[in-house]
Amino acid sequence: MSVPRRVVIAVDSFKGSIAAAAAAEALAAGWHETDPHAEIVLRPMADGGEGTLDAFAAAVPGAVRHPVRVHGPRGDLVDAAWLELPDGTGVVELASTSGIELLGETRLPWDADTTGFGEAIAAALDAGVRRLVLGIGSSASTDGGSGMLRALGARFRDADGVDTGRGARGLAAVAAVDRSRLRALPADGVLVLSDVTNPLTGSNGAASVFGPQKGLTNTDIPAADAALRRFGRLLAPELDPELPGAGAAGGTGFALAAWGAVLRPGAGEVAELIDLAGAASAASVVVTGEGSFDTQSAAGKVPTFVQGAASIAGVPVALVAGRIAPDADVSAFAHAVSLTDLAGAAEASLADPVRWLRAAGRELAAR
Repeated sequence: MSVPRRVVIAVDSFKGSIAAAAAAEALAAGWHETDPHAEIVLRPMADGGEGTLDAFAAAVPGAVRHPVRVHGPRGDLVDAAWLELPDGTGVVELASTSGIELLGETRLPWDADTTGFGEAIAAALDAGVRRLVLGIGSSASTDGGSGMLRALGARFRDADGVDTGRGARGLAAVAAVDRSRLRALPADGVLVLSDVTNPLTGSNGAASVFGPQKGLTNTDIPAADAALRRFGRLLAPELDPELPGAGAAGGTGFALAAWGAVLRPGAGEVAELIDLAGAASAASVVVTGEGSFDTQSAAGKVPTFVQGAASIAGVPVALVAGRIAPDADVSAFAHAVSLTDLAGAAEASLADPVRWLRAAGRELAAR
């Protein structure tokens, strides 16, 4: 009798479509339809963006969700949660408090902000956590983290001494920063999980690279970039704006570093938590994926990280993505499957992701 294949499924969420855990389950179900004897190990992943909270909740026994109501990116109240781990760590996710998915099809390039993220952090601090782990992917704003810092006690004033408004619009008016009432870090510090390594400003910075997906036009970008540069100098003149990850979440990475947090690539931290390396080393094949695999996927995103980890163990990796951009390099993967291609159109795959993920699982098992 042949030995059953051991398949590790380590996918990220398919943003705006299906969470990582549900995507992994759908792929596993499809694989079992073709290969019912396979041993399948689910390791849902995250890189600091959407699904980070769920990844920790699935991986850590005894983790407790604490509901919290915060002001979302448009200023309205949204229901979110932070996660308390048994060791006293609090996990807070920007995506569920100040994320772009909370805006739906709307974009507020000058007015969206990170207030809700700061409010959720404050709730965790109020509960007495000893350490914070913060996921900062999937941001809706380019506010330099000013909304978050304001929720933690900082104040920002214009040239007349009046408190500035929210979002990038308010950021452009900041003339003075008051950090005297900014809350202290928890006893064991703050670890930030970022899904990108971009600096705060410049051609590879927050406004230039990520501003367009948040609604900034080509005309807006120079003004937003200048506002971020000036804000960075006022907030933390000693901090290098070229710090990798400073431009994450519209500059929130820089704001957190100014607070005293340590920035790390999110995929690596989550992988260590769930022992991805151990699972991959005993696998016959690893399946990874995300919603859109494109040229940005090489910069710290989950599929590229998983492929690298599995290659160390000499294990082939298959890629499943909602869409694979025409210019994306998939040569490192043994197989690559696009749900858009399977379904015939992006709209069809987005409308029923479970169906097409199961189909992808069947196809990969057959290959």
